[in-house]
Amino acid sequence: MKLIVGLGNPGKEYEETKHNIGFRVVDSFGLRHHVSISEKRGDAKTGRGCWTVQDRQVDYLLAKPQTFMNRSGQSVARLLEIFDIPLSDVILVVDDLDLECGQIRVRTRGRAGGHRGVASVIEAVGSDRFLRLKVGIGRNPRQDPSDYVLTPFSCSDKEKILEGVKNGVETLGLLLCGEVSKAMNRFHRHG
Repeated sequence: MKLIVGLGNPGKEYEETKHNIGFRVVDSFGLRHHVSISEKRGDAKTGRGCWTVQDRQVDYLLAKPQTFMNRSGQSVARLLEIFDIPLSDVILVVDDLDLECGQIRVRTRGRAGGHRGVASVIEAVGSDRFLRLKVGIGRNPRQDPSDYVLTPFSCSDKEKILEGVKNGVETLGLLLCGEVSKAMNRFHRHG
């Protein structure tokens, strides 16, 4: 079974913030594939689905940690334990300040890069060897990053982020099929 974890903060006041883009991608994927993310398991809301491609089926679990961003690791570690999922079958969906708004990147490992949610997961699972689907949220050099991520998208960025969410959902499909290289190259800009 694959574990797809969208990072974000629970609560209505955080729904539209940039830091919740992981939740938005996972919610959109669930909606598209008729998977309700409503069952409470460990410290997360979860939903099970099955991805079918040609003659192959891949079971997956969608998860949204309810521990707040900076403690996401405890939720992820608990889900790995409950469902006996190896770290190699984890896909973490996160926001990224260093990518343009809506841009997609896939990474197979690496440091947290200042992202406290990713740092929490690395610390809790004891490794950085898990897939990451990053969705760019841009950066405002005049605003502290910890404040910036907790603000909603500007009107000018809303269309870009909708495209980023759509592309993120498509990328998750590739990752579930094991097409990591294709996913890594699909939305990367060249030139």
